[in-house]
Amino acid sequence: MNFPVKIMQDGLAARVARVAEIAAKHADAVDAEGRFPREAVDAMKAERLLGIQVPHHLGGESASITGIAELCSMLGQACAASAMVFAMHHIKLSSLVEHGADSEWHCHFMRSIAAGQLLIASATTEGGIGGNLRNSICAVEVDGDICRLEKDATVISYGSHADAILITSRAHAQAASSDQVLTAFLKDQYTLERTHAWNTLGMRGTCSDGFLFKGQAPAQQILPKPFAEIAAQSMLASSHLLWSGVWYGIAVDAVARAQAFVRAAARKAPDAQPPGALRLAEVSNLLQMVKSNVVAGLKAYEHAKADPDRLSSMGFAVAMNNVKIASSETILEIVNHAMLICGIMGYKNGTPFSLGRHLRDAHSAQLMISNDRILGNTSSMLLVHKQDTSLLG
Repeated sequence: MNFPVKIMQDGLAARVARVAEIAAKHADAVDAEGRFPREAVDAMKAERLLGIQVPHHLGGESASITGIAELCSMLGQACAASAMVFAMHHIKLSSLVEHGADSEWHCHFMRSIAAGQLLIASATTEGGIGGNLRNSICAVEVDGDICRLEKDATVISYGSHADAILITSRAHAQAASSDQVLTAFLKDQYTLERTHAWNTLGMRGTCSDGFLFKGQAPAQQILPKPFAEIAAQSMLASSHLLWSGVWYGIAVDAVARAQAFVRAAARKAPDAQPPGALRLAEVSNLLQMVKSNVVAGLKAYEHAKADPDRLSSMGFAVAMNNVKIASSETILEIVNHAMLICGIMGYKNGTPFSLGRHLRDAHSAQLMISNDRILGNTSSMLLVHKQDTSLLG
């Protein structure tokens, strides 16, 4: 992926490169200790990266999802957990940017995010529904000008470290489980009681503990658009595309390590083809496939943004689902190939070619919204929708 010209002119690439350098220094410690990547996030704030998506007139830089996906891939090459925190923050921020522009409170909130470099977390999962973000058990209670919410949130990524949380619930006590709203709560408006500890195989630094959330805030902090509209028109696409940017970054670094290993072997025996050279060619092909998949998805999203009906269409949802499925499955194949190329030096920790962290982080990709759930949704849509097979989209 290449930076849009404007991003290059603004020096955003250089700012992100400085953050990535810091993230890389602490990546192994973040993974080993299962701790929040504080150094990297502090660097993001120092470089003012948390508000780049906010529109210019609200104090941000009007960065596009395409540009942010490229930044996710840069950070993913350094530290997947840091990159995922950055991606998830901007996924939530996209909901505000795309659906909060007509609300005075949410515009003020976006100004605060840009000015204060506030970190935004998400609470869409819930005990009893698992990862089905389009259903809620809890309901927001509106009492005059005040709203209250209690939610058994089984996962809130970096919840203990966030400055605000965007949280889903039913619109009211009598609402259907799919009749949902999204509410912004500031840090001083809620309490979190930890119910589950995040001790996982990979993505350990996201610190995605479970919490009992209890919040009270002015009712104007409920986003004015239904969550069904927010999910279809911004959250679905931004999640799949920014996550894919992170996963692509993991794969890029894995392939770079494999390439360095093969080059080192070639220098030792210049007259013979080094072991792993053919596999390196194969994995380069796979990496290009992921890149092409993500770039096509980004182009489709940017093209569809001007048409709310297209954003909410089955065809667009199928296309975004396919981006996620292809990226999340292929990244594992790529890292496995890289591991075979590097052999024991990739299998061992603490070498320049170590790939254990990459492999463990990559396994999260198929679980972040389960691929089985996504395939089930796609299969249902394909029963009534003919897939677009045009090369020109």
